[in-house]
Amino acid sequence: MKSLYYRVCLLTLVTVFVSSLFAFLLSNVYYHVKLKPFNDAKLTKMVGNLQQFSELHPEWAESYLKSSAALGYEIYLVDDQGDERFFGNPFREKDLSKADITQVLAGEPYHGVANFPNKPFITGFFDNRLSNTVGIPLQINDHQYALFLRPDTPLQFGELRIFFAMIMLLTVLFSILIFIHICAIYLIKPIHRLTEATKRIAKGRYDIELPLKRTDEIGQLAVHFTTMSHEVERAERVRQEFVANVSHEIQSPLASIQGFATALKQDTLPPHERIHYLSIIEQESRRLSLLSKQLLTLSSLDQTPHALLKKSFSLRAQLRQVVQVMTWGLTEKELSLRLELPEIFIYGNEVLLYQVWMNLVANAVKYTPAGRSITIQARIEGARCKVYVTDTGDGIVETELPFLFDRFYRGDRARDRTAGSSGLGLSIVQKIVHLHEGTVEVTSTLGEGTTFIVSLPHS
Repeated sequence: MKSLYYRVCLLTLVTVFVSSLFAFLLSNVYYHVKLKPFNDAKLTKMVGNLQQFSELHPEWAESYLKSSAALGYEIYLVDDQGDERFFGNPFREKDLSKADITQVLAGEPYHGVANFPNKPFITGFFDNRLSNTVGIPLQINDHQYALFLRPDTPLQFGELRIFFAMIMLLTVLFSILIFIHICAIYLIKPIHRLTEATKRIAKGRYDIELPLKRTDEIGQLAVHFTTMSHEVERAERVRQEFVANVSHEIQSPLASIQGFATALKQDTLPPHERIHYLSIIEQESRRLSLLSKQLLTLSSLDQTPHALLKKSFSLRAQLRQVVQVMTWGLTEKELSLRLELPEIFIYGNEVLLYQVWMNLVANAVKYTPAGRSITIQARIEGARCKVYVTDTGDGIVETELPFLFDRFYRGDRARDRTAGSSGLGLSIVQKIVHLHEGTVEVTSTLGEGTTFIVSLPHS
């Protein structure tokens, strides 16, 4: 498998090549559109000066053409008899047609530079051929000539061209090396560290250190990865605690049932003690039944999150039904209940949401001292329907609030074995609410009470 470092190097080289190709093509287009007419006009003016001087001073014409060629031009001189002379370096291709020569001898100028054909990978400025010239007629001592001229680019720009070529080559080379080095430091190395971190997590080791000060995508990835590792560590810890708690929750009633069942075998056991032991066995059996039922509920919710049968129903009617079921508990503890329930319809699974309200109201009744009050409110806030269940109990310590919805959390409010709680009720509430694309929050003040807030999409 090719490494990321190899891919970055290859991608860099390909990018440089493609960029250079596009730069050359665009520069060539610019030459043909803008520079070619400009060069043709400049050469036409230059060859015009040669014509004017040679015709005024025919005795110096040859020397002047040689001097001009030495200054960086290639010159071709031909007469009507076909006698030709070259001044300066030779042309690479002598492809000038006889018709073009005849045209110039007849007095019409030749613009080979301006009319040079446009080709994607050929720049006319460097194409050293006789057809890529500018020509005008020249008359010396009553003899007609055709004079053609083009710049000798190797002579004019030889050393400068090499100099700039070296600058471009070294710039590209150092740019590639520096870019690859930067990629190795700022991209490849952090990814290697992330890879090593994933291996450590796979082995159950969560003590990882990643660069968290970077603000780019790698830094954000490191932050999210660190957060994920902490969540994985917490999930693993919760899983282990869950297994231990389930084992403990099952073991404790089973031990009680086993012990009292053994005691019932005694023939000398008085009837009232026998009835007492049977009551304890019945109570512990109910605890086991409740625990298994809630575990099955959580398991089914985890496995079938998208199989909910939803419909629109009245929230007020459902909450009133829950209150009627809890009437006996409210009366027994002499709790006052205040309801603020406008007619609101929500879209969801009626059976599961009924279980949410039953858990929250039952908790409020259970943890509110006798003679106090409970408030249930529902209202529309924007596109959400919010239900508030508020008790006036002793409140919950702030440090316990983030863990209330954890399964089997060992807090006084979240799990009270003496009250017959399994510690799974709030976990089931949170799971059901999340399946309805909602949220459940809790606020509490010591000595004043606790409020559970359920937010659901409004139908």
